[in-house]
Amino acid sequence: MLLIKELKKALGVALWFIFLTFPIMVIKVDPIERIIRYRWENAAYVAIVAFTAYLVMSFFKMRKLRVTADKKEVKKSQNVIYSILNNKKQLTVLSFAILAIAIIFPHFFSVYQTNVMTTALMYVVLGLGLNIVVGMAGLLDLGFVAFYAVGAYSYALLNYHFGLGFWVVLPIGGALAAIFGIILGFPVLRLRGDYLAIVTLGFGEIIRLILENWGEFSQGPSGISNISRPGFFGMDFSLETSIMYMYYIMVIGVIVTIFIVNRLQDSRLGRAWIALREDEIACQAMGIDKRKTKLAAFSLGAFWAGLIGVVFAAKTTFINPASFTFLESAIILSIVVLGGMGSIIGVILGAFILILMPEYLRALSEFRMLAFGGVMVAMMVFRPQGMIANIRRTYKFEKQE
Repeated sequence: MLLIKELKKALGVALWFIFLTFPIMVIKVDPIERIIRYRWENAAYVAIVAFTAYLVMSFFKMRKLRVTADKKEVKKSQNVIYSILNNKKQLTVLSFAILAIAIIFPHFFSVYQTNVMTTALMYVVLGLGLNIVVGMAGLLDLGFVAFYAVGAYSYALLNYHFGLGFWVVLPIGGALAAIFGIILGFPVLRLRGDYLAIVTLGFGEIIRLILENWGEFSQGPSGISNISRPGFFGMDFSLETSIMYMYYIMVIGVIVTIFIVNRLQDSRLGRAWIALREDEIACQAMGIDKRKTKLAAFSLGAFWAGLIGVVFAAKTTFINPASFTFLESAIILSIVVLGGMGSIIGVILGAFILILMPEYLRALSEFRMLAFGGVMVAMMVFRPQGMIANIRRTYKFEKQE
């Protein structure tokens, strides 16, 4: 009976997927001959894949239910990753190996691959910045892209009007974004959950609309072009060398960010963020200043977004409001959720998967985003806590004899 029930559900899922993908996968308009072609074989492929995928998912789900929720079993399933993270020698060796690969990467791969990897590293830093707000402090921020835009426009406008260079504006962009983070933090101190998400979403849209409509200040939808690339003691770089230089800047930026965020996580402030995330009322009862803790999370998270905004403007040499839509905030939030909220290693892996995967799935043409979405759905079904869930701290009190 259970098998027949699951087969019916699988058939229903297959039909539903055919319905959803029918306009894209089945219908093809030929504008030259002015006819519509129906590719029914594609509908069959979709049905078979959806039917099989549902049965496989059901099988693993039933298998998971049969396994007892024993802590030892959980540790066994994650022992490879956590054993490396807990072993300082193995972690050091792995870190140096990754660093060595990162250093030689541009010399063995094309300029295009280096440029793509630079973008992935930028999203690593953005994900770690949002991880402070969402992963550690538990504050759902859907307007994170606003701070990203503040940093980018800080460099673009200061470079356009005053000719200031990248290295001069880099801390300025981060500081301005941090100030905007505090400005956002004050009105939402008493909000949490969905209400906080709605307000931060509105804040992100306000910033984007101001940049789009205030033409005298931001050049409006036309954007700002000819933004200077980063320099090095007045040396002139070719396009290829400049891309490589930007890549190494981001490698150093990621290393510094990981170090600082890791130290923050283990600091008194980081423990206050985690306490705030777990139970806000208990956190306040323990004497932690809720207002300062929240403002610190918003400002520090915004600071990293501002820095990467400056890097983005220097990398692309052109920005406009269309680069800072809600989709960017959604992608950065997806990186944090997919990797594992509060987990530094998880956020790094999530950023590489979410940014590199659509790029390397271009061979699938129009089906690449379908494949990408399918992987995301499967990930959330089988591992909703993220790829590498953050290890929760436990304290044991032992009686002294």
